[in-house]
Amino acid sequence: MKYTTSTKTLLAIGMTLMLAVFTNAQKQAPPQGTAPKPFTVPAHENYSLPNGTKVTLVPYGNLPKVTVSAVVSAGNLNEPAELTGLADLMGTLMKEGTKTRSSKQIAEESANMGGSLDVNVGPDESDVGTDVLSEFAPKAIALVADVTRNPLFPESELARIKNDMIRQVTIQRSVPQSIALERFRKLLYGQHPYGTVFATEDSINKSTLADIKKYYETNFGAQRTHLYVAGRFNTAAVKKAISASFGTWAKGPAPAPDVPQVKPNHTLDLTDRPGAAQSTLYVGLPVPNATSEDNVLLTVTNALLGGSFGSRITSNIREQKGYTYSPSSQISRRYHDSYWVEIADVTTAHTGDSLKEIFGEIDRLQKEAPPEAELKGIQNFLSGNFILQNSSRQALIGQLRFVNLQGLGDSWLSTYVQKVNAVTPKDVQRIATEYIKPEQMTIVVVGDKAKISDQLAPYMTGNSQTH
Repeated sequence: MKYTTSTKTLLAIGMTLMLAVFTNAQKQAPPQGTAPKPFTVPAHENYSLPNGTKVTLVPYGNLPKVTVSAVVSAGNLNEPAELTGLADLMGTLMKEGTKTRSSKQIAEESANMGGSLDVNVGPDESDVGTDVLSEFAPKAIALVADVTRNPLFPESELARIKNDMIRQVTIQRSVPQSIALERFRKLLYGQHPYGTVFATEDSINKSTLADIKKYYETNFGAQRTHLYVAGRFNTAAVKKAISASFGTWAKGPAPAPDVPQVKPNHTLDLTDRPGAAQSTLYVGLPVPNATSEDNVLLTVTNALLGGSFGSRITSNIREQKGYTYSPSSQISRRYHDSYWVEIADVTTAHTGDSLKEIFGEIDRLQKEAPPEAELKGIQNFLSGNFILQNSSRQALIGQLRFVNLQGLGDSWLSTYVQKVNAVTPKDVQRIATEYIKPEQMTIVVVGDKAKISDQLAPYMTGNSQTH
């Protein structure tokens, strides 16, 4: 296409104007952000049924949806040591029918209400839940109660469920990240149930229907159950349904917590994966649990050190060095138990370098408090993220579950943002110095032994081991 001189002139002028606008936009500072807003817990009601079942009702949101979740204080923690995975078998089998409903009927009823029913098993708790249209809240409560209270445990489905579980476990145990997690937990917790992450093929095969029923009868009952209902619902109708569906359940066993007495285990544990292009790192140690006065300070320190995309360790070994793509640190919590851990898949050639930089960032934070501007960025991130994370029915229930499990009290959620923003640079330095101690850390590495052994030599201890 040919342009006339006048057309070219107009195009040049237009480009100049666009460049000027773009340049001016670049020079303008972004608008000043507003002060972090506190998280307001929706008004909710707590009460208990005469049999000990606890109930929390949370009217929330504008969508005509409601989430119903029956949370039972029983999980992998309560399994016999020789039958790991028993709770998971029980949870899967619970969906296979009740004394009055087949598995097909359970699925169809859930679908007709606009949702699906799920059973989940965790370390400390198990839950039966569904998310449905608001008009079906009473029916959803009845369905959740039936699955929770009256599981049929059909033996005809057990072999299939076992085979599925064995396949899943086999896959998990072949993944380096899972191998590293399992080694890390075992070194930290030993024979305590928290030290077992995955079931074994032997324990799955040994578990009988009688074992599953015994586990259920020993661990499920009214006084171990907390029912949560969140969303839009008719309060009177929901209360009536709760009383009818859960009120006649036997009290059952009292909760049986088992808090581990964990001490730091300073060691290096290497699992050989010949030919691995990457090394998977788990580096961490026990820290004070969620009930500690330093809990929020630990959360902020973790986010600044390695627990956010803009954190120091991430910036160092991802952005600057290119050793890894997605490193992260976290505070992993269970009932009155916590540990801090940095996790990263790093290139084999820079396995030792990555450890050096991780410990170097910890040392730097211990020696010098972070600048206020850096800390403020982390505080803004945590404050905003907390509010966003709690903007759904399921998330609200998750937060209330956490508070109730740990016994933190109703004010914990409403004061969280305020406490995050009250943390000072000196607080972060103190927390790093007092709790994040490299000389006490468990270091787990899964990678090519032949290529990384020399790199790991500076981190070997008297009880280091290789598999």
